[in-house]
Amino acid sequence: MKKVISSILSPNFEKDDVALSLKLVFSPWHWKKGEKIRELERTFKEKFGLGDCFSFNSGRSCLLAVLRAMDIKEGDEVIVQGFTCNAVVNPIIKTGARAVFVDLKKDLNIDEKRIEEKISSRTRAVIVQHTFGWPAEIEPIKEICQRNNLYLIEDCAHALGAKYDNKYCGSFGDASFFSFGKDKIVSSVFGGMLTINNQKLVNKVREIYEKSPFPSSLWIFQQLFYPFLMEYFFLPLFRFRLGRIFWSLMFELNVFSLRSVTKKENRGVLPSSFGKKLPNALACLALNQLNKLDRFNGHRREIARIYFKELRDISVFSEDFNEREPVFMRFPLLTDKSSLIISELRKSNVFLNDGWRGTIVVPPKTFQEKMGYEKGECRLAEKVSKNIVSLPTHIKVSLEEAEEIASIIRSLVNKG
Repeated sequence: MKKVISSILSPNFEKDDVALSLKLVFSPWHWKKGEKIRELERTFKEKFGLGDCFSFNSGRSCLLAVLRAMDIKEGDEVIVQGFTCNAVVNPIIKTGARAVFVDLKKDLNIDEKRIEEKISSRTRAVIVQHTFGWPAEIEPIKEICQRNNLYLIEDCAHALGAKYDNKYCGSFGDASFFSFGKDKIVSSVFGGMLTINNQKLVNKVREIYEKSPFPSSLWIFQQLFYPFLMEYFFLPLFRFRLGRIFWSLMFELNVFSLRSVTKKENRGVLPSSFGKKLPNALACLALNQLNKLDRFNGHRREIARIYFKELRDISVFSEDFNEREPVFMRFPLLTDKSSLIISELRKSNVFLNDGWRGTIVVPPKTFQEKMGYEKGECRLAEKVSKNIVSLPTHIKVSLEEAEEIASIIRSLVNKG
C-alpha cells in the first residue's frame, strides 16, 4: 500500500476535522463551557430517537455514571460478555461490584441462552455489547432482564447507527452508552454519550452529571492537538521502522495522549481523568463527525461487501442480516493463520493488530485476574481471542485497497 492503513491511528479524521481541532487549540475560551455541548446532546437525541442524553469525556465515564445512578455497589454483580474491553470492566470495579462473564455466540456477542445460568441474588444489571457494530440479540435479553428485575445497559461503543428490528441500538435498554474514542464510528479523540430510557434514572444521572467537573485544560489541549500530530507527524513516520519505534516510545510514555487505554486500566484502576463531562471543544469535534455518520457508515458497508465476497469462509459475520442493520466498525475473521496475516500485511503498511485479540478482556496487557476472569469460564471467547483478526472498514480505506487486502489474505489462507 502507498499509505499506512490502521484501525487505531485516528482513522476517521479528515482535513476539515484537523482544521477544526487546530482552530480550537487557539481558542481556549471555548474549551470547557459552551453551547456545543447541549447542541450535541440535542442532536444525538433527535437523530436516534433516544431518551435523555448526557455527554461525558468517554464511554467509560458514561458507564460509571449510570452504574452509580443504579446504586450498584460493593457486593453486587454485573453480567458482561467474555471478549470485552477493560474500559467496560473497570467502571464496575470502581463501584465495588464484580463483573460476571458470560460466553459468546459465533457473532462475538453475548450468548443470551447462557445469561440466566449466571444470574444470582447479587446480580443487578446486564451489559450487552454490540461487538464491532453487529447488533446483539437484544429483545430476548431484554425479556430476561425484565423477568429477573435487572437493569439492561447497552454498550454501543462500536454500534453508532446500527439497528435491530428497525430500531437504533441504544433504544432497547434502561440506559446505553456510546464512545467517540479515537477508533470508533465517529471520533472526538475522547468522548462519550450516555442515554437514559428509564425515567426513574434520569434525575439521578442528571445529579451525577451536574456534580461532575470538566477535564483539565492540559487534558483538553492534548486531545485537540492529537489530530494534527497524528495526520501530519505520526502517520507519515509510521511507514518507517524507526518511525514506528519512535511512535512506540511516545505511546509508552503517553506524551501526546496516544493511549486509548492506560497502564492503570490494565491493572484494574480507573484513572482520575475519567468520570468527567465532555468539554465544549470536543463536543465541536463530535458534532462535525456526527454530520458525516451516514457517509462513514455507508462506506463501511461497501467495504464489508468486498470482504464478504472474498473472505466469506473465514468471516465471523453472516451475510444474512435478518432483523439487523450492522455498521461494521471492524470486519472480524477467525482463522488459525491470524498471526501470519497480521505479520504479512504489516509488510504492505497495513497494521491489523488493533488490541482486540490475545485475551478475554482486552487489550492483551490487561491483568485478567484483576478483571475477575478465571480461565475456562468462556471457552468460545478464549478460542476467538487466539484466532481473531479484524479488518479495517473506515473512510480512509478505499474499495481498491480493501480488495487488495482481501486478496493478500485469501492467498495466505489458501496456501494450506
